[in-house]
Amino acid sequence: MRFLSRGVAAVALAAALAPAAQAQSASKIDSMAIRTLYDEALLRGQSYENLRQLTSQVGGRLSGSPEAQKAVEWGKAAMEKAGFDRVYLQEVMVPHWVRGAKEKAEAKAGSKAVKFNVCALGGSVATKGKLKAGVVEVTSWDQLAALPDNQVKGKFIFFNRPMNPTFIETGRAYGDAGDQRRRGAIEAAKRGAVGALVRSLSMAHDDYPHTGTMSYDEKVTKVPAAALSTNGADRLSQLLKANPTLTFELEMSCQQLPEVKSYNVIGELKGSKYPDEIISVGGHLDSWDLGEGAHDDGTGIVQSMEVLRLLKATGLRPERTVRAVFFMNEENGTRGGLKYAELAKAANEKHVAAMESDGGGFTPRGFGVEADPATLAKMQQWAPLFAPYHSQEIGPGHGGTDIGPLKGQVKALIGYDCDDQRYFDIHHTAADTFDKVNRRELELGGASMAALIYLISKYGL
Repeated sequence: MRFLSRGVAAVALAAALAPAAQAQSASKIDSMAIRTLYDEALLRGQSYENLRQLTSQVGGRLSGSPEAQKAVEWGKAAMEKAGFDRVYLQEVMVPHWVRGAKEKAEAKAGSKAVKFNVCALGGSVATKGKLKAGVVEVTSWDQLAALPDNQVKGKFIFFNRPMNPTFIETGRAYGDAGDQRRRGAIEAAKRGAVGALVRSLSMAHDDYPHTGTMSYDEKVTKVPAAALSTNGADRLSQLLKANPTLTFELEMSCQQLPEVKSYNVIGELKGSKYPDEIISVGGHLDSWDLGEGAHDDGTGIVQSMEVLRLLKATGLRPERTVRAVFFMNEENGTRGGLKYAELAKAANEKHVAAMESDGGGFTPRGFGVEADPATLAKMQQWAPLFAPYHSQEIGPGHGGTDIGPLKGQVKALIGYDCDDQRYFDIHHTAADTFDKVNRRELELGGASMAALIYLISKYGL
């Protein structure tokens, strides 16, 4: 081993430690910046009050409705008031389905009648008066396929497969059971059934029916499709076991109207160093019509706007342009997300990353990332910065429905991940109201999103 003089050794040691020291210094600076974002959110956060305004002044805002247009106007005014560098609307044509009068349903066995809480699935056709038929219960596609035609034709198919409670991630359970809602009417019609009844997608046992989008096949007859509450589904199953010949009566007056012009609402903070590189953060402005659309997705909307406000209020000017996007029509068409990606590609915009909050405004846990391994690994190096806030879980996951069309145009699609164990109790129901949102959880979520956007803006991907 060659020995160095004390002075030469000191210089060599300093040189060897320089990268580590620089990294430690940068980490400390970033840690302080992130603390500033959290302090601003927890002391002066505006997400909760913005959500109060959206839910109280507008409420449910189904695509194509007057309420959806009112939400567009609210969103544009709110971002202009926040003083962002640019606020504008992006035109998009959206479906216009209306529920009509409150749905009615009851089962009859002889002279005994039992009423049920039901709601039409989004996009369903009407019953054209009272639709009466027998009921056949199934819990799997294989079970339906095995039934003889004469046991199915002219009846309601009752899809009664519950969400799998053993899945720790409730979103996985939702996706697993959701094929009944999405394809139930198609598969029922193929077998000659007159309609589809679907168990609500929830692990809660209550009397709230859950709506949600469903589909039709133009080659197959369109039959009405309705959701039963979980309590109602259990009750109908019990009644069928006691009397398989009971009849079910359903009345729905929903209607599909011509498409309507609507808008994505967009606000920007211009990047100080790389203004042509764009980071998008958003949620969907539309909601189903039964409740106020508070957790789905009012929380995502106000958190996305809060990201820009936090960066502006703390003086942490982003080096890359950050856009808050209020997407229209996530629930029944994804038209807003498709239009945003289409126009971004046509303008040859350079998108670094896109983040979406659409899992409720609950306690933050981290982020799910769709990206190549190297990009994901870079983001995971930032996890220790989030550890003090318990939102350090950064790993592979779903980015989001609205930002999905950007795949191929961005380095990473990022989904804000929060504790969603309670989410599907209220999802797509009349119970999705402002009072179900916790202020502190909501503001913590906005801060965690702003922190990650700050890091991406500073270092790129």
